[in-house]
Amino acid sequence: MNKVKIGIVGYGNMGVGHVNNLMAGKVPNMELAAVCDIAPARLDALKKLYPEIPVFDNATAMYQSGLCDMVLIAVPHYDHPSLVIEAFSYGLHVITEKPAGVYTKQVKEMNEAAAKSDKLFGIMYNQRTNPVYQKLREMIQRGDLGHIKRITWIITDWYRPQAYHDSSTWRSTWKTEGGGALINQNPHQLDLWQWLFGMPDRIFAKASFGKYYDIEVEDDVMAYFEYDNGTTGEYITSTGEAPGTNRLEIACDMGKVVVEDNQLIFKRNVISEREHNKINTEPFGRPECWECKIPADFSGGEQHVGILKNFASAILNGTELLAKGEDGILGLTISNSIHLSAWTGETVDVKHFPDDRFYDLLQEKIRTSTVVKKETQKVVDNSKTY
Repeated sequence: MNKVKIGIVGYGNMGVGHVNNLMAGKVPNMELAAVCDIAPARLDALKKLYPEIPVFDNATAMYQSGLCDMVLIAVPHYDHPSLVIEAFSYGLHVITEKPAGVYTKQVKEMNEAAAKSDKLFGIMYNQRTNPVYQKLREMIQRGDLGHIKRITWIITDWYRPQAYHDSSTWRSTWKTEGGGALINQNPHQLDLWQWLFGMPDRIFAKASFGKYYDIEVEDDVMAYFEYDNGTTGEYITSTGEAPGTNRLEIACDMGKVVVEDNQLIFKRNVISEREHNKINTEPFGRPECWECKIPADFSGGEQHVGILKNFASAILNGTELLAKGEDGILGLTISNSIHLSAWTGETVDVKHFPDDRFYDLLQEKIRTSTVVKKETQKVVDNSKTY
């Protein structure tokens, strides 16, 4: 096998981007073998652009066709786990778009199916390809920061106007999307949080639902994370701020690290603050601090293309996966914990997350929903990739 033959399930915004990248040859060791979508208008749009690509109107038919070595799932969130599980049953490798699912209970079932399969499972956590976050993770794992005291991530540059929420019937409802800012815009940052710092032990959160828009799901969130080792964290996100902010700040024994505007700045203490505190005798004495701009590739990395290249290399050459599909439950557990805390006012035990309780409360949100949306979505403009 010289190239991996990939089938794409879903020709919406993300599916269009993946198709265009593949057809432009940006993933040399992958070949687009088929595309599936349940919407005839979308398949018609695809046929006009790429008449040579086989199309299917249901995933099962594409799975059974024998055309694909692997599939990429790019459909609304609730359907990710079921389509992944079915793909494994047909002996296919699988990548799913983020999030892994809407609630941990269904994602655990998906991960169990992956464990029983001998096929590879990946997730489209494309921010893991960003060299800035890779460099930061390397610094943390090497111990350059010492003990991390506090983590603050303000990620509010997700502005989405009402027109966005009205653009499709599946957006911004408990029944069809399963949440708002947390489940749609923030899965990458929640994954990066646990990838960099590990899973928090407890979460307390406040959220506003429909604060800025005529929607029933969250559009403004503030969450407080606690770790057993004393580290604390604040996570602030919103889709209602323009212009927004994307700033990750890490206070640590060795100083302070800031990631902002795709730059990595380390205000590095010459000796650790804890060591300084032991030997200092001056009432206002501070450790000497140097401001260091950490060298890294600030291009943003290969993003979606990088994940696909890595996945193909894993199939062909045994390369280690950068983003394992099983990891999807980690960021989702953080997301579900924030929702659960915001709904109940309780501090949530992340280590022993109550899957069934969360599921039951989500079903109650769905049952009591009064949202009625009209379909306003037009046929996708294939000139726009994301």
